[in-house]
Amino acid sequence: MLPVDLAGMSGLDLLRWVQTERPDHIPSIGRLLGMRMETVERGHVVLSLATRPDFANPLGTVHGGIAATLLDSALGSAVHTALPAGVGYTTLELKVNYIRSVGTGGEVLTGEGTVVHAGRRTATAEGRVVDSRGKLVAHATTTCLILPGTG
Repeated sequence: MLPVDLAGMSGLDLLRWVQTERPDHIPSIGRLLGMRMETVERGHVVLSLATRPDFANPLGTVHGGIAATLLDSALGSAVHTALPAGVGYTTLELKVNYIRSVGTGGEVLTGEGTVVHAGRRTATAEGRVVDSRGKLVAHATTTCLILPGTG
């Protein structure tokens, strides 16, 4: 049992709690991939991860799904920061454009998500993944469905 009421927190408060507390006992895709929350602001989230050999595709570079997951997480989290307590969301659509490949040897990828529109029923966000040199790896847009009363 957690010492805080996660369902009673706004999306912004919940993600700031995760950023501060770094709860490694809660299963999540972020934990699985080693994501770190770098920035959490209303409508804007920055996440990072270090690549590793487990992320390889058959060609030996990072699988595109890693960048897509980093983008889905950053964009969805940005949307989450705009939601009040008790309101959830789900991704309806994610459009990813891949720009360059990345090696699996510890390259730090940074994913940034920013809300474009947050309405009562849908929200949209855009974002990008860059490597440690600031080179664009992928960029994306998303549409999320807002789910009132789901927490």
